[in-house]
Amino acid sequence: MDDSGTAARRSAIYLLDQVLGEGRLMSECLGAGALDRLEPADRARAQRLALDTLRGLERADRLLSKHLKRMPALTVRNALRLGTVELCHGAAAHGVVNAMVEIVGKNRHLGHMKGLVNAVLRKIAAEGPEAWAALRAPRLPKWLRNPLVAAWGSPAVAAMELAHLAGAPLDITPRPGAVVDLPGARALPTGSLRLDDAGQVSALPGYEAGTWWVQDAAAALPAKVLAAEPGERILDMCAAPGGKTLQMAATGAAVVALDISDARLNRLRENLARTGLVAEVVVSDALAHTGQYDAILLDAPCSATGTIRRHPDLPFAKDGSEFGGLIELQSQMLAHAWGLLKPGGRLVYCTCSLLPDEGEVQVEEALEILPGASIDRDALALPGVDPEWVSEEGGLRLRPDYWADLGGMDGFYIACLRKSL
Repeated sequence: MDDSGTAARRSAIYLLDQVLGEGRLMSECLGAGALDRLEPADRARAQRLALDTLRGLERADRLLSKHLKRMPALTVRNALRLGTVELCHGAAAHGVVNAMVEIVGKNRHLGHMKGLVNAVLRKIAAEGPEAWAALRAPRLPKWLRNPLVAAWGSPAVAAMELAHLAGAPLDITPRPGAVVDLPGARALPTGSLRLDDAGQVSALPGYEAGTWWVQDAAAALPAKVLAAEPGERILDMCAAPGGKTLQMAATGAAVVALDISDARLNRLRENLARTGLVAEVVVSDALAHTGQYDAILLDAPCSATGTIRRHPDLPFAKDGSEFGGLIELQSQMLAHAWGLLKPGGRLVYCTCSLLPDEGEVQVEEALEILPGASIDRDALALPGVDPEWVSEEGGLRLRPDYWADLGGMDGFYIACLRKSL
């Protein structure tokens, strides 16, 4: 029987094998039940260990390359990577080395490699922590780094990579008017609250009472830009997992939460029940939806390149080949949403992407193509929003390296389009 530390580490290595060997996203693995057999604390630890290893992968490989004449099988390599990251983050050498030797030793096909694991990790324990800090922040793969450098320049991308390495704290959106008392929470300039060491979210004060929900500070801005009002009929066009729906429902607006994935909408249903907020939940293809709305929020399917600080598996599980299809889908969704918008209405388009083709370029083209469309720059004048974040065409460009002293934010693009009467 595994002790708790070994069980979590074994599962973390499995997740790394899936991401780095099979090109699967961690969310896919978790959705398929990869960690369901673990206790909640071990499940959280396994995820944290896998995410930390992916963030520091380049550093780990640089340190390991000095002690390996040739690369061993992927599972052994991932055990070494995980052990290296733990050791360089200050974990006790005895526990880490013994656990990795045990995990590899019990593998029928790889057990003969346990001596190598023992020898290499003992060397890493002696010299790794000091060497770790001297290494550069791991770089994004070229397929993603090159277009980002072309868009934002090398210094900005290097700053983003530092933000990715640091990871992401927990941000929450308080329900309007609710008193939220969370020990250690910091108020961010835009009104979100931030916890650097949250622990188990569902155990935090106010969770069960529905006084707040988890939502990155950047992801909370599109609904603030839309500024729903009581009685308005609002469409949240790609609603899951539902943070924006909750924000708009809390204003008293009549919100239709639309998404193609019934499974992903379950999280929204749970949050609506927990908070006591009301929205009409509809499972459907957005491009087939009909109706007329005062305002529409379109958080379009995208590359999710703005969320790498939370999802460091993304650069390893993807290669950019699907981006062209996503960009075309975004254009189709924008055009369809425009047809659902009443004259005089407003449409907030957003993506959690760092690529201009999914943000600035989409809106530039929409302003030329959509009948009666104009950009509303005034909608972006919100507390905590730096005017320098407003881009040339009138959208809001957010990046992971913004708020570096506060712990960063997800990358996002947000624009508010107005339809003429």
